[in-house]
Amino acid sequence: MKSRLLLTRRLIQLLVGLFLYGIAISMMVRAGIGVSPWDVLAQGLSLKTDIPFGLITNIVGLVVLLFWIPLKQRPGLGTVLNVLLIGPAAQFGLWLIPQQTEPWIQVALFTAGLGLLAIATGLYIGPRMGPGPRDGLMTGLHARTGWPIWSVRTGIEVTVLVIGWFLGGNVGIGTLAFAVLIGPLCSLTLPLFAIRLPEAAKADAQERELEGSAEQAVQYDVREGLLLESDAGSRDRAMRRATSSAIGAHGADRSRQAPRADARTIAAYWLDDRLFGRRRPRAGRVTRVAHATHH
Repeated sequence: MKSRLLLTRRLIQLLVGLFLYGIAISMMVRAGIGVSPWDVLAQGLSLKTDIPFGLITNIVGLVVLLFWIPLKQRPGLGTVLNVLLIGPAAQFGLWLIPQQTEPWIQVALFTAGLGLLAIATGLYIGPRMGPGPRDGLMTGLHARTGWPIWSVRTGIEVTVLVIGWFLGGNVGIGTLAFAVLIGPLCSLTLPLFAIRLPEAAKADAQERELEGSAEQAVQYDVREGLLLESDAGSRDRAMRRATSSAIGAHGADRSRQAPRADARTIAAYWLDDRLFGRRRPRAGRVTRVAHATHH
């Protein structure tokens, strides 16, 4: 029964997060001062094809998901729902929210949309049911090529931004604000809404089906506001440490040093702690959580 309740909570949080993500996108689009690189691409394609923005968002997500095949990544339930639901939610938001032209309203609406998008990211990634298609592409390329996450992400987003701009997508101050602020904002929300899974879930076949096999980014720190390493990178680093012949790499001859605490590092599972009365991890503890900075 307990596992069923946990699954129900994960599904509800996932669906709420995806819906709010679509609404957040529509808020930034209606602000009219620039949108994220992927939404610039969707806007440009929508303008050239007359296909509604929400449907184009779905189509782009599906095409990106096809790139997972050569990367040998299997989507999770959250990945599939991401492709299906964010587009309709964004289209609903566009129907609900009028286009803004007053500068102060544009800035306020964009700011609210950006904040809501960061919260929605934490909500839909927290259940650990697979990353969004665009994030899976990023972490999959990182895992297969060994290129740093930052360079893979930058390369992908610059490419789609340039294509979208040439197609007529809205590039503006909001696009720059998104690029600068979304990392730090998600570094706050991702740990807060992460859901604790029981240790037994890691070996459960059903759980593996829900999460898929896509590489997921894990470690966040408020000082950087960006991804620090992926699951694959973490495992490789641990394996190198375990098999290293260097003196002091392991063994009883060297005492293990405790990691330095940093008060600015965010403790995870904030929502879990308050829903179920658990003690919050001590401030400064480095925490590993599931990731993605974009759908």
